Amino acid sequence: MKTPYTAVLAAAAAVVVVLLLAEAELSTAVTCSPTELSPCVSAITTSSPPSRLCCSKIKEQKPCLCQYLGNPNLKKFVNTPNARKVASTCGTPFPKC
Repeated sequence: MKTPYTAVLAAAAAVVVVLLLAEAELSTAVTCSPTELSPCVSAITTSSPPSRLCCSKIKEQKPCLCQYLGNPNLKKFVNTPNARKVASTCGTPFPKC
């Protein structure tokens, strides 16, 4: 029996949240905490539009995105077409690291 696509997405979202909770580092003037991006999980893992809260968090965490991209556990979620689309929709250019 195949696992439904939504179950796979839910599992991936759960993994993202766990990884985000496991990572917390400091950056200049911003506390880099991947957990701050948890309001964006559904927008990143599905085609749903990002919420205002998600966009706010993306903008807040922008200085940290290169750090997240450098982390192999986070890169596979942050460096996806949907993540780039969410950042673009929120008016936050994706960084070139």
